[in-house]
Amino acid sequence: MLSSDPVDIQLEHDAWATRNLIEACARLTREQFHQPFEMGPGSLHDATTHIVAAMVFWENVLEDRELTNWLEDEPKERTPAELLALHEKIAADFAAVAHKHPLDEFISRVYKGKTYTYTCGIVITHVTTHGMHHRAQCLNMLRQLGVDPLPKSSVTEWCRAVDRIR
Repeated sequence: MLSSDPVDIQLEHDAWATRNLIEACARLTREQFHQPFEMGPGSLHDATTHIVAAMVFWENVLEDRELTNWLEDEPKERTPAELLALHEKIAADFAAVAHKHPLDEFISRVYKGKTYTYTCGIVITHVTTHGMHHRAQCLNMLRQLGVDPLPKSSVTEWCRAVDRIR
């Protein structure tokens, strides 16, 4: 049955759409996956790595752990299969952490010498809209590479794909 909880919808859709994107990248050559584009983080590899790394960063914010962007800080080339495995674990971890905090809980963190305060609801919304923003850039990159059809990514496509509504 279709959930009416916006948090569940955002988290499940975000994980599904990012999974679809990375799976589409798995069908590319290494050169295509790393081809530079003048948008977003610059390539499909870098954009998908950035999406996954941001989830880790914001999970650390929610859990009041040391802030890290370890995926982007280490200069490692990852295959789509490696990114997909990381994404599956990180998306599940982020969802679990997101569900254990009240949406109106305030979280303050010092980052680069400045204090920022957010609610858990803001963090969840940011992570999912951030993912959507970069997935749109990736869809444009895939389109320029001639990929057809493009991976499904909208909330309504997610609903139909997981047989939640007809």
